[in-house]
Amino acid sequence: MMRLHKVYHRLSLLSLSSSIHPPFALSPNLNLNVPFLSSSPRAPGYLRTHSRNASKPAMTASRFHHLVPVNSALSEAGTAGSGSENTSATFTEEDDENVSIGVKYRLPPPEIRDIVDAPPLPALTFSPLRDKILFLNRRSLPPLAELARPEEKLAGIRIDGKCNTRSRMSFYTGIGIHQLMPDGSLGPEKEVRGFPDGAKINFVAWSNDGQHLAFSVRVEEEESSSSKLRVWVADVETGTAWPLFQSPDIYLNAVFDNYVWVDNSTLLVCTIPLSRGNPPKKPLVPSGPKIQSNEQKTVIQIRTFQDLLKDEYDEDLFDYYATSQLVLASLDGTVKEIGTPAVYTSMDPSPDEKYLLISSIHRPYSFIVPCGRFPKKVDVWTTDGKFVRELCDLPLAEDIPIAFSSVRKGMRSINWRADKPSTIYWAETQDGGDAKVEVSPRDIIYTQPAEPQEGEQPEILHKLDLRYGGISWCDDSLALVYESWYKTRRTRTWVISPGLKDVNPHILFDRSSEDVYSDPGSPMLRRTPAGTYVIAKLRKENDEGTYLLLNGNGATPEGNIPFLDLFDINTGSKERIWETDKEKYYESVVALMSDQKEGDIHINDLKILTSKESKTENTQYYIQSWPDRKLCQITDFPHPYPQLASLQKEMIRYQRKDGVQLTATLYLPPGFDPSKEGPLACLVWSYPGEFKSKDAAGQVRGSPNEFAGIGPTSALLWLARRFAILSGPTIPIIGEGDEEANDRYVEQLVSSAEAAVEEVIRRGVAHPNKIAVGGHSYGAFMTANLLAHAPHLFCCGIARSGAYNRTLTPFGFQNEDRTLWEATNTYVEMSPFMSANKIKKPILLIHGEEDNNPGTLTMQSDRFFNALKGHGALCRLVILPFESHGYASRESIMHVLWETDRWLQMHCVSNTSEVSADLDASKDRASNGVTESENKAVAATGGGGAELADNFESEQFHSKPRLHH
Repeated sequence: MMRLHKVYHRLSLLSLSSSIHPPFALSPNLNLNVPFLSSSPRAPGYLRTHSRNASKPAMTASRFHHLVPVNSALSEAGTAGSGSENTSATFTEEDDENVSIGVKYRLPPPEIRDIVDAPPLPALTFSPLRDKILFLNRRSLPPLAELARPEEKLAGIRIDGKCNTRSRMSFYTGIGIHQLMPDGSLGPEKEVRGFPDGAKINFVAWSNDGQHLAFSVRVEEEESSSSKLRVWVADVETGTAWPLFQSPDIYLNAVFDNYVWVDNSTLLVCTIPLSRGNPPKKPLVPSGPKIQSNEQKTVIQIRTFQDLLKDEYDEDLFDYYATSQLVLASLDGTVKEIGTPAVYTSMDPSPDEKYLLISSIHRPYSFIVPCGRFPKKVDVWTTDGKFVRELCDLPLAEDIPIAFSSVRKGMRSINWRADKPSTIYWAETQDGGDAKVEVSPRDIIYTQPAEPQEGEQPEILHKLDLRYGGISWCDDSLALVYESWYKTRRTRTWVISPGLKDVNPHILFDRSSEDVYSDPGSPMLRRTPAGTYVIAKLRKENDEGTYLLLNGNGATPEGNIPFLDLFDINTGSKERIWETDKEKYYESVVALMSDQKEGDIHINDLKILTSKESKTENTQYYIQSWPDRKLCQITDFPHPYPQLASLQKEMIRYQRKDGVQLTATLYLPPGFDPSKEGPLACLVWSYPGEFKSKDAAGQVRGSPNEFAGIGPTSALLWLARRFAILSGPTIPIIGEGDEEANDRYVEQLVSSAEAAVEEVIRRGVAHPNKIAVGGHSYGAFMTANLLAHAPHLFCCGIARSGAYNRTLTPFGFQNEDRTLWEATNTYVEMSPFMSANKIKKPILLIHGEEDNNPGTLTMQSDRFFNALKGHGALCRLVILPFESHGYASRESIMHVLWETDRWLQMHCVSNTSEVSADLDASKDRASNGVTESENKAVAATGGGGAELADNFESEQFHSKPRLHH
């Protein structure tokens, strides 16, 4: 799949709903180079555009399901940038009594508001043949009214019943087509036309030959069915669009999958069944009590999921909205229903367009796990709808262990081989899915034709002792198999020859996933005529070697220096054929552009798409061609916030008292001169990370030359208020060997924060008494703990969407997979709720009222605030109506910024108390092994927990151009 390899800080998606793509895209079929965990050989990817606002981009077709829009997930429903009428209030100074009442939304100062309100850049996506590029127009932050639409919370997902799709879905407002000229320039724009004015566009998907586009259209009209989605198609050459279905009664059901091109003239569409009536009505009087039972004494440990089914009515409602009728629709108007209505979750055509992999879920449902663990059936059909065979029917999976690297029993990761016409492969666990069970092998990979001969058994392709992580296919002589193990951070890459039985598999790379300095890069993939992606092989003149292209981030102690290596798969020798200009710019290889033809690519025909940016220059995209390395710039995006164009950025390094090397990015406002202004008020914004080794924790990640992307809620907005910003100071929580990192959480947290604060004070850029700390999600948890256990460091704190009482997440959280009863002291000591009596510094708590992230229930902030208030702490709680884990609407975002700015002005800029007076004394106590909590405690971070997956804040998230492949 095409992975966005520039994942800056993590960002919470406001909707855990369906597929999303970032704002700038390569074609739906252009792969990035991280080959892991793609569920389809036709995996897509997108370009980044650094826009001043980052609204969550519109949904794309099912081919985009595995993309994470790192820079554009803030707005869940696009609308005009002006917002709604109830945000027309101006920013005013209020006395404490009035603002504590706080009944209206407020606006931050103009210097912040202007950055957030700037219009977003379009998303872009290349055609499969790389000869055209789409400009997908977007709107700015949505009004709160968009989020206030009714939604059904069912089985772990949220559904907009009026549209019959996931709720809070953004959209595009128009599509422009540009020819990509041979010299790299863009031809004049051709607008796609024919759909209604004001239409909201989603799920844009190219046909495999690049001649047509499919997309969905909805037009919002009160009390009208037209808000449901209809499928449209457009001729790319003319720009003319028309409805796919002539009947006005056929609507798209996009709760799970939506549609897929089966061939160049036919789409397979999930539709709302024509026979469907009105939604089931909730009984006024229940038929009986709600009962859950475990009379079989089964051990079932489950993390804190939200939005689950609650009763039989919810089950019926879920079936009502999620059930689809599959329909084959041709461009000539032919329509054919195939199969019976069911809750179809994915549809995947085989590369030769003869078969379909059809996945569905069915009853019995569960009240304790989301729909991803419901009984799952996977079948093979022909593309004209005839049932071939059942691959598996997996039972309800309520008992997947909470230990990391645990998986579901039975067949999983079922896919088509990308290099074969219609061959299926999958993995099966040998340890019952339980990571705590020691067994060899742990996973077996099988392969089998779509229609095997009678009695033909699945063939064992490879056996693994770690957990299966995916395959990059090439041909019968070459495929790369990935495996990893979270507890040890070990990751291995195997070379196998799928069609050569006499060639033994061997390990190509065996390393720690934490050791970024040793990362050799990932093989670049090329598009096949069938639209799948396989490893690109290169050849050189008069050379019989087998060469791959390894695309890597190039992590070094001086920062990332991305590279492209020509790698001989047989000898292991490497030749660096491209590397970033590290002096001023940060460049990276985004995708191959010379992959339209079958077969190996000659080195002299190599063409790549690269991105280029600097500290002060927005990301632009270039096509570079061999052998003369000619460079053609294809974008010219403006600076998203020219008022901060001359901001100062530096990647700094310093050391924790235990010798661990730490890094951070220090931002200073334009024109700052310490000799004239003196030290500034400083905002420290971070998110802890968990590691197994001190060496890995101290490695430098990122580049000093990357563009400073500023999102709608980014800490970097306060550069416009003349703050120094210490962004992302590393807070490594290390547990070496058998040691559990969380057992020393508080100690390591405080030590890391002390080192960061000492460094900014030493540099003379931060006033010792005016340093604030903040974070989102697990960063909010960090913030509360620092105010409790390191009050000598910070004057105040800002904690957004956090969890503060770990006893409310008793079966694990973040990267902690021990239960409350196995690690009671750790759970208690790491919970800032338990130390509410120690928090004496002002703390601002902000939380979405509809937070759907596992573990961070809104109740966490409610109860923490009451605990703080009960001990007389200076605190404020802001609950945002209709907002989820991240914040989406213009009203909410502007108010969050107003609250944050008010808090910082009152308790940081105006602070006169001696915050750091006891710094030295505290350091002395710490050096003797005593922390403020008098315990060695607690929390996890770094790689895979629910809160980490939804970490929201980052200065680099929203304004970078994103590329879709």
